[in-house]
Amino acid sequence: MEKKFTSENFEAEVLKSEKPVLVDFYADWCGPCKMMAPAVEELANEQDDVIVGKLNVDFAPELARAYKVMSIPTLILFKNGEAVEKRIGVQSKAELEALIKQ
Repeated sequence: MEKKFTSENFEAEVLKSEKPVLVDFYADWCGPCKMMAPAVEELANEQDDVIVGKLNVDFAPELARAYKVMSIPTLILFKNGEAVEKRIGVQSKAELEALIKQ
């Protein structure tokens, strides 16, 4: 199931996670984000070894700044509290799967 990340839970849910975490930085008004939402949701439902979730940049601008999210959608893979991979723009489900498997 897709997680919802916020400023309040980001450290506990993402940075301190034992599993890798793929975070979709998005906004409700973003057309490309809406196009990508089904792929992110499918991935969240299919992955057991990776946590997949979304962070609305409108409600967490400080996190968007901290991770240099200049355009959305931006997807960042976190491992052991570190941002290890970043993809900007619409990604296919296959591209997201490849990102996770790295």
